[in-house]
Amino acid sequence: MKIKTLLRIFLFLALAVLATEALRAQTAMQSSILRPPAGSKVALIEFADLQCPDCARAAPLLEEAAKTYKIPVVVYDYPLPQHPWAFEASTIAHYFRAKSTPKNPLETKFRLYIYENQSAITPQNLREYVDKFALINKTAVPFVVDPQGKLAAEVRAAKDKGIAINIQHTPTIFVVTAKTSGTPFVEVVNRNDLFAMIDQAIADTK
Repeated sequence: MKIKTLLRIFLFLALAVLATEALRAQTAMQSSILRPPAGSKVALIEFADLQCPDCARAAPLLEEAAKTYKIPVVVYDYPLPQHPWAFEASTIAHYFRAKSTPKNPLETKFRLYIYENQSAITPQNLREYVDKFALINKTAVPFVVDPQGKLAAEVRAAKDKGIAINIQHTPTIFVVTAKTSGTPFVEVVNRNDLFAMIDQAIADTK
């Protein structure tokens, strides 16, 4: 009986150690991913799916926050398997990322355009909306957007980051700071709290 009890205690302690190490690894991974871009003290990070209706609802708020506080929004694409055109749209968004400038943020414009027209887009007509966007913004999109698969690889790498930190839904939004102690990032659970959370993050980094 004593041996069985000791074995149970040993097993419990071993599982506790493994769980602690897994939590530490998870926290370290989160800290490496959930950081603002170089030169920024505060930023928003969003894991998003361009075919996700709630992502479309969140997009104007994030855009307003970015303009109000003059902070960057970092988008990691997280296309869900049940959304048939989300991955292709993300790939095209990455094409526009490479064409974006501070004065003409084509990627952001494209994402907002797709969200605005989301309910009408299908796998069959996505390219029509891409061409309409290009025409409106006086830019060109090649017939084959990603001939070498580099943009698709970028989208997969972005999703891998979400998987690494256990993203469960889209959108998942974080307010992140450049702090190296305390709580450098916090998830936005209630979007009504977003501006107050940004205020707090800015105060914490002064």
